[in-house]
Amino acid sequence: MTDRPDLASATDSFPQTLPDEFSFIRRHFRRLAGKDALDLTDDAAVFTPSPGKEMVIAADAMVEGVHFLPDDPPDTVGRKLLRANLSDMAAMGARPFGWLLTLACPKADSRYDDAWFEAFSDGLAADQALFGVSLLGGDTTSTRGPLVLSLTILGNVAPGHALRRNGAQEGDGLWVTGTIGDGALGLLALQGKVADPTGWLAERYHLPRPRLGLDLSGIAHAAMDVSDGLVQDVGHLARESGLGARLDVDSVPLSDAARSIVTDDEGLALCLTGGDDYELLLAVPEDRTTALLSHCQERNIAVTRIGEFVGDAPGVHVVRHDGSRFPLHRQGWSHF
Repeated sequence: MTDRPDLASATDSFPQTLPDEFSFIRRHFRRLAGKDALDLTDDAAVFTPSPGKEMVIAADAMVEGVHFLPDDPPDTVGRKLLRANLSDMAAMGARPFGWLLTLACPKADSRYDDAWFEAFSDGLAADQALFGVSLLGGDTTSTRGPLVLSLTILGNVAPGHALRRNGAQEGDGLWVTGTIGDGALGLLALQGKVADPTGWLAERYHLPRPRLGLDLSGIAHAAMDVSDGLVQDVGHLARESGLGARLDVDSVPLSDAARSIVTDDEGLALCLTGGDDYELLLAVPEDRTTALLSHCQERNIAVTRIGEFVGDAPGVHVVRHDGSRFPLHRQGWSHF
């Protein structure tokens, strides 16, 4: 994020209600910049990688009307964007330290004024302090479409310790952190389609909880985060490992708020496929079960065994405790 606007947007980067790009960056994002960002006055950041570490980089984008609602509070939009990327770091077992932001702002939408971006920046500042990261740079431009936000996260990990999707082995237990379905139900609550008297579900939709701080190298064979739906992401983990998976639907952990709403197979299917959970899926050998439970308990993170990886049947087999098939009409969220 530099003070130099690109040629295409030098005169019309933002709606007329916003200041020019230089002032906009200084006011809303300079306070987020770490020392390596060079005060956001140059074309790139300069930093020295941690000695003896491997770099881990991930990127995610959020589009208004697809990943967040147009009337979502701007502070939660910023925090969700950052936390979704932090969840990718957690899945790799990496420690994040910095991030880059690119935003494309609608030219003619008066909602995205100085006050909106002030609150957006406030949310990012709060989570920077919470998770120990800082802004390194990025880019700003305009668009004739909806607001588009893209964040690139940087972290590091000890050599050879990054957890990948392709390491699961036949017989490994399939585990998941936290609870599943709150994000999907939270979206319905915000749309007025289900009750949410405590606000738990809406908060889980707005503010994912990246499971940073779990050192699972030597415990888990493989990992990834759940963003596009539990069943679909279990399928990713199994496929990349050349295996199938058996998912016991009756073991999937639901929050009390979710259980008060989910009263039939249709509701449970939504929890299994709805996405926006940002919990971790883990492939853990049986002889490391005690180590996993102990490690998660020390960090106050709930973890539940929901199935196993199998070598004789590709795909994800979603079944009940009695072995009967659970009906599903889709696997999860598709970006295309």
